[in-house]
Amino acid sequence: MKLTAALGLVALLSAPAFAADLPDMAGKDITVVTENAYPPLQFVKDGVAVGWEYDAVAEIAKRLNLKVTYENISWDAMIPAVSEGQFDMGMTGITIREDRREKVDFSDSYMRSEMVMLVRGDEERFADAKTFAANPDLLMAAQPGTTPFYVGVYEVLDGNEANPRIKMFETFGAGVQALRNGDVDLALTDSTGGAGYVAASEGKLKIVGDTLGAEDFGFIFPKGSDLVAPINAAIAAMKADGTLDALNKTWFVDANTGG
Repeated sequence: MKLTAALGLVALLSAPAFAADLPDMAGKDITVVTENAYPPLQFVKDGVAVGWEYDAVAEIAKRLNLKVTYENISWDAMIPAVSEGQFDMGMTGITIREDRREKVDFSDSYMRSEMVMLVRGDEERFADAKTFAANPDLLMAAQPGTTPFYVGVYEVLDGNEANPRIKMFETFGAGVQALRNGDVDLALTDSTGGAGYVAASEGKLKIVGDTLGAEDFGFIFPKGSDLVAPINAAIAAMKADGTLDALNKTWFVDANTGG
């Protein structure tokens, strides 16, 4: 284990010292729903659900004295299900947006991400969004209903959500594999995750062009949920003591580079 990774682990292990300043939820049972299809935030590895959000929620639960049960659901069904109160909380890299606030409550942001253009390492036909859009032969990978999909439609292409140049994949990982295979030419991803993919690719992937806007991720809850305030307090504590930075390094850098 490298020293930096060890320091991140120390930060995680020392975190309960801050819990005395947080609400005690008295062992409250909550059900969290997720997609398990957005690595490294949450995905299945060797039959086990893992990822940044799982570690973050485990830490929040420890600090607040919560007991968490997980359920799995598709992205398309998640916001309606949480809105209807079927689950106490949802997580899957959900961008905080005003239109979604009409249906669910959001936590404070636990992560800010910027979209970047991930391409093959030998790509020379385009170097930014404008030149990609100008070549009708170039294809983009996306997951329907996700922020990369909307950024691709409205900031890279022509605003047509049915544009045939957008090829749909169930998971981001499948889109990246299609990129590697030459089936598509571009995958949009967050800047931190993109840097990790590039570092682990041995030159087979690279990032081109400028960033394409920022997004803030938050957890979602049924409207009026009494979980929002305590979870916001836990997020703030984890930002202050370096726990979120340690998780970022573990899942976005070390996991992709062997650090």
